[in-house]
Amino acid sequence: MKITIVQASGKLQNPHAAEAKRLYDTPNAEVIHMNLKTGQALKRHTTPTDVFFYVLKGKGTVEVGDEK
Repeated sequence: MKITIVQASGKLQNPHAAEAKRLYDTPNAEVIHMNLKTGQALKRHTTPTDVFFYVLKGKGTVEVGDEK
């Protein structure tokens, strides 16, 4: 088992200007820790994989197609 410390992980450049850190990366899965500031949003985009969000604090809206 590999232990990853979020604070020690390097920041990822991304088109959303969000604070992002890669915690896990394999050919089958990837885990990115993102910290969004109040009012900050991700730009509309598509991904080649399934995505899930686990919100620790605050709330948000996820849009998939025309659904919210």
